[in-house]
Amino acid sequence: MRAVYAESLSADDPLAGLVIGERPDPTPPEGWSRVQVKATSLNHHDLWTLRGVGITEQQLPMILGCDAAGIDEATGREVVVAAVIRSDDWSGDETLDPKRTLLSERHQGTFAEHVIVPTRNLVPKPERMSWAEVACLPTAWLTAYRMLFVRSGLRPGQSVLVQGASGGVASACIAMARAAGFRVYATARTEAKQQLARDLGAHEAFPSGARLPERVDAVLETVGEATWGHSVRSLKPGGIIVISGATSGPNPPADLTRIFFLQLRVVGSTMGTRLELADLISFLETSGLRPRIDRTLPLDRAREGFAAMASGDLAGKIVFEL
Repeated sequence: MRAVYAESLSADDPLAGLVIGERPDPTPPEGWSRVQVKATSLNHHDLWTLRGVGITEQQLPMILGCDAAGIDEATGREVVVAAVIRSDDWSGDETLDPKRTLLSERHQGTFAEHVIVPTRNLVPKPERMSWAEVACLPTAWLTAYRMLFVRSGLRPGQSVLVQGASGGVASACIAMARAAGFRVYATARTEAKQQLARDLGAHEAFPSGARLPERVDAVLETVGEATWGHSVRSLKPGGIIVISGATSGPNPPADLTRIFFLQLRVVGSTMGTRLELADLISFLETSGLRPRIDRTLPLDRAREGFAAMASGDLAGKIVFEL
């Protein structure tokens, strides 16, 4: 089958190990299903994999990709694939399973004509959403959904700051926060990306590090070192930072004095559960909100998508269609 996979790893030149070619067609074991992939979307996780983060040379070749939507070949159902693979002996919230993994880490990923996943990971695809739209949801949009609605404790009418507005998770946070009735502020490095944040639903957008009109109830943080100080300073007493990534670095000065004196909270968030994915899909159906898609490419042009993500030349999700 046709697939996009990592043949080698390089922190300095990640695209050097990217291959578009043939891989063996997978056969599902008992309890798993084979999905004919109709659409799949690109995430920063795929670039990090090519850089050697979360994977070793011994696991190669590894088909990349976490997100997919397609047809369950055993039943003919149209489905969305939940990307978090829990261990067989775990029950409850799969994101808390210490042995959990994402597709393309221990198991082959979704950038292929077929992918196999545990049958329990399949969620029905809604009729009124396209293949490309639902393929954007299982990683970036689900991460944003959990941050915003499960981990933050925010109520409609409260205020939220989203750092690094053009990122996949951040842009989803902005769109869903506005749709849910929050007052939304965002930061970005350029005027063009600040305007993108406004287009996505932010009430106001500012340069990175700029003083806000008010302190906020919550900050949604995926950037890390570059924005951490601003995030801490932007919170009301008793406010919360929900963090799901650290793309600019994981070890900023903590500013512990401000955190304890103002009784701030720092909460981690990782991906989301299968049930939360179903709730996310229901929320989008009910609200009419849809993921912003930067471009759609055939799988054989996947390198173009990777290059665009590596350079930051995108405004929304990059989708590969089969």
